[in-house]
Amino acid sequence: QVQLVESGGGLVQAGGPLRLSCAASAIRSSVGAMGWYRQAPGKQRELVAGITYGSDTNYAESVRGLFTISRDYAKNTVFLQMSSLKPEDTGVYYCDAKDDYDINFWGKGTLVTVSS
Repeated sequence: QVQLVESGGGLVQAGGPLRLSCAASAIRSSVGAMGWYRQAPGKQRELVAGITYGSDTNYAESVRGLFTISRDYAKNTVFLQMSSLKPEDTGVYYCDAKDDYDINFWGKGTLVTVSS
C-alpha cells in the first residue's frame, strides 16, 4: 500500500510559478511510477505529468515546456514545478503512484487557483 500527501497548492496570479510536492510512504512495497493529475471544476480528471521509476517523463500537451515533474528517490517525493500559470490551470491537483503490484494509489489532492 502507498500513502500520498500533496502540498504546495494555493492562490497564484496568472503568469506566476508554483511548486507542488507529494510525499509517498509505502507499506510492504516500493513506489514505482508517479504522476500528477488535475481536475478542473466540472471537468474530468486529466493527466498533467508522469514520471517512471527510471525517470522517464511525459506531459500533457497543454503543459509541455511550462511544467516540470521530478522526483527525489531518497525521500520518495515527486514534485511538479509549474511556471507561467494560466487561469485554465486552476483545479485540484492529485498525486498518484503505483506500487510493486501495479496498483494505483491517489492522494487527497491540493487546490491550485490561478487568478487573472
